[in-house]
Amino acid sequence: MIARMATNPLPQFPPGFLWGVSTSAHQIEGAVEERDPSVWDAFTAEPGRVKDGSTAAVACDHYHRYPEDVALLADLGVDAYRFSVSWPRVNSPGGLDFYDRLVDALCAAGVRPVPTLFHWDLPLELDWLNRDTAERFAEYAAVVVGRLGDRARKWITLNEPAEHTLLGHALGAHAPGRRLLFDALPVAHHQLLAHGLAVRALRAAGAGDIGIANSHGPTWAASRRAEDVEAADFYDLLLNRLFADPLLLGRYPDGVGELMPGHPEGVEADLKVIAEPLDWYGINYYQPTRVGAPQGTEIEFGGLTLPAELPFSVRELEGYPVTDFGWPVVPEALTELLLDFHRRYGDRLPPVVITENGCSYEGIDDQERITFLDGHVRALHRASEQGVDVRGYFVWSLLDNFEWAEGYARRFGLVHVDYDTQKRTPKASYLWLRDALRARG
Repeated sequence: MIARMATNPLPQFPPGFLWGVSTSAHQIEGAVEERDPSVWDAFTAEPGRVKDGSTAAVACDHYHRYPEDVALLADLGVDAYRFSVSWPRVNSPGGLDFYDRLVDALCAAGVRPVPTLFHWDLPLELDWLNRDTAERFAEYAAVVVGRLGDRARKWITLNEPAEHTLLGHALGAHAPGRRLLFDALPVAHHQLLAHGLAVRALRAAGAGDIGIANSHGPTWAASRRAEDVEAADFYDLLLNRLFADPLLLGRYPDGVGELMPGHPEGVEADLKVIAEPLDWYGINYYQPTRVGAPQGTEIEFGGLTLPAELPFSVRELEGYPVTDFGWPVVPEALTELLLDFHRRYGDRLPPVVITENGCSYEGIDDQERITFLDGHVRALHRASEQGVDVRGYFVWSLLDNFEWAEGYARRFGLVHVDYDTQKRTPKASYLWLRDALRARG
């Protein structure tokens, strides 16, 4: 029996604030035989790429079990469900029919559909190193919004282009498994260009509530020494400003634009597309990062091997509880991040939505997740009280799922999934959030 954890009521946000949960297509859908292949299918087929040797061929079988999952959403009482559309599935015959059914089911259940157009599962025949992929993405966006736009009114273009660039193309830890280091920067540029072109395609189709889901977190210098501060500033540029400045300021940080393809004339023209105005700005937040000067050796961090030639080193962040993934739990860093963004971008920062926030813990009686979520919601509210225009909070994730290169070893879900039987079991955190949302009225 799950023990209920008594907590104070959720803080009150402004009217219209969205409570939601998030998932992604490759992590939950399964049914790979009913769609075209993606770069992640090829990646997971290579021995040693995924820690437990698993694939997402079945995952949570959401493709066939979506009515059950929509019922869980309805019972949970969230306002919105952020899911991703699989580009390879849309490319296959009848692929959009699944999303038609899903969106219809969500609308019937009173849950707002919030599609994300790209969550890392690039069609196998495409490559973000090629500029043409940005044009192809805009064409794909037009097809999807043309089919779903009469019911889906809130849209996300890309999910975490930083991680897809750095983990997939610079460090080789994610699909497509390249280890290009700084030669991966064109991937960042082409994704951002794809975002801008997709914004134009969505607006041309009548969509009027468009954002992006960028991952961000505070960077803390390991010490006050100049070399540590310099390294931390560079890490902050690479993980935060490289993917926010072009969108919000219409320019790359100093020293980065020169590394992009087509510099200088082509980059300036592309930035006008990249900086298409957004209706809101999505932030995926998980943890801050402690960074110091390079130490001349490879570093194991968060399951990654960081090469010695990087101009920084990531250090352990001591003094905080950690999740089962080993990530530090620092809710106050979310407040710090949002206030920093508010100061850095001022009026150029649109309303903010937390598009992902969650944690990996084992067990169905997951009191640690309740503490995590409660603390981060309150941290978000403190940012709101200090002037940040926050419009929503999405928990990652509805279901335990295929956690990329970690396979099925990490459980981020509010709902436990038995991968052998596909039985769904709401965890204590699900019941806590359901009760909290009901109490909110």
